[in-house]
Amino acid sequence: MDADGRPFFQNAIASNVSSDGAQLSRLNHPLKIGDIIGIQFEDKKARFQIKWVKSLGLPRSMSAGVWVLPNQTVPWAQMAAAASQSLAASKGSERRRFARHNISFPITISFPHGARAHMQCSATDIGGRGCYVETLVPLATGTQIIVSLWIDSEKVTCKGVVRASDPGVGMGIEFLDLQMEIQQRLQEYLDKIDKGFASAASQNG
Repeated sequence: MDADGRPFFQNAIASNVSSDGAQLSRLNHPLKIGDIIGIQFEDKKARFQIKWVKSLGLPRSMSAGVWVLPNQTVPWAQMAAAASQSLAASKGSERRRFARHNISFPITISFPHGARAHMQCSATDIGGRGCYVETLVPLATGTQIIVSLWIDSEKVTCKGVVRASDPGVGMGIEFLDLQMEIQQRLQEYLDKIDKGFASAASQNG
């Protein structure tokens, strides 16, 4: 049931999965904190409670944090265990210094030598070293691109490469030549935006 009391069924994208919950994105039904919903992954199901909800700045596009109910097992238990091991192996590396933020952040993608028209899009998961862009027709893995974004009123441009391509879902992009100083400034800017969203959500809640 959604926040308006209507039953719904839809596909969503889960990230930050753990043995206790996950972050869901690409939700197009209104939800509110405390709601109980059922989630299915492959052939397994469980019931979860909504812990937080965030608008992504697009019509009927939301993300939410869900926590599994007592005496229930998350449907992605095996995946969560593998992710936990992978995170432990990479903990302390330089990449972990740049936390990813699940916010709608406008970027422009262009191509070397002007081979194709610019792409105006929004990253929905972004950090100082890269981002994820939701699109039904992602670029092929390995595609060399140029990424332009704004830190406050300053335009920043860097080379990038598509590291992951998920047809019908989106693509993961790595920033290649972004100077460390600019990476730090971008990360601080994203931290500030995300904290602003969290503060607004708390006040509205």
